[in-house]
Amino acid sequence: MEQRKLGSTGPTVSTFGLGCMGMSEVYGAADRGEAIATVHAALDGGITLLDTGDFYAMGHNEMLLRDALKDVPRDKVQLSVKYGALRGPAGEFAGMDTRPAATKNFLAYSLQRLGTDYVDIYRPARLDPNVPIEETIGGLADLVKAGYVRHIGLSEVGSDTIRRAHAVHPIADLQIEYSLIERGIERDILKTCRELGIGITAYGVLARGLISGHWSKDSGKAGRDYRLMTPRFQGANLDANLALVEQLRAIADEIGATPAQVAIAWVAAQDNAIVPLVGARTRNRLSEALGATKVTLTPVHVAALAKAFPPNIAAGTRYPAEHMAHLDSEKPATA
Repeated sequence: MEQRKLGSTGPTVSTFGLGCMGMSEVYGAADRGEAIATVHAALDGGITLLDTGDFYAMGHNEMLLRDALKDVPRDKVQLSVKYGALRGPAGEFAGMDTRPAATKNFLAYSLQRLGTDYVDIYRPARLDPNVPIEETIGGLADLVKAGYVRHIGLSEVGSDTIRRAHAVHPIADLQIEYSLIERGIERDILKTCRELGIGITAYGVLARGLISGHWSKDSGKAGRDYRLMTPRFQGANLDANLALVEQLRAIADEIGATPAQVAIAWVAAQDNAIVPLVGARTRNRLSEALGATKVTLTPVHVAALAKAFPPNIAAGTRYPAEHMAHLDSEKPATA
């Protein structure tokens, strides 16, 4: 697999990364053995960037990665870790805490669970409305100086916050949702990151499976699947979005690829500083995703995709209203 550099100061990573959240929770029951085998298959396929969060199943995801990587040389992988999200005993979101003291505490627990003495990229999961971003980044910079963190990242923040953070310490990358049906970063965030030399790790490149070509109106109902709580997977919104997938399927058939492969290839083709995170939970889905590296989009294909998926085409918001309220990335730039 080819590699890409995350911005001007970030690490060089695989063209695709593996998003590991679904191996522990959110998308229904997951198989531990299959998850570990999928991590190994990803490494064999050339993926080096693994993304997790300390709040994914309250540490379960980090411990899963520790077990999966126990025989893998540490310098062969790059661990991207989100922190700061607070959760209650029932799993509910309970706010953010990115104070420097809390940041140091969160990291200490992550290092223990991951079985490592440093993380490659460490990032607040969301903007903490009670802590100036300069204070948060200052605390992270101290951890960089101490050798516990190699690079600082951000997640789901807007252009104004990106500029303030980058003025304190170089930011390697911004993790944010980006797909054929979610193109909000094109308003100003992508331009800001290019200007400042900040990379993008794009999650949700298949819109949580919605545009993978595998989702149907009956999907997810057999287990506890978070997606069924989100507007894009509900009612008339789902009908409209699945109709879009049929347009994607028609284009994919002409290319000789699957809808998922075309959707992933499209994100990867938008900028050499963008690294799509593939949220595969099984080896079969991972194998399909890796096939996107062989997809070449011609100008004709790009034009067809642009016509089928103009900005703001998706029906429904990407998160429920209470979660959308925490997205600093949804705020327009003022500068």
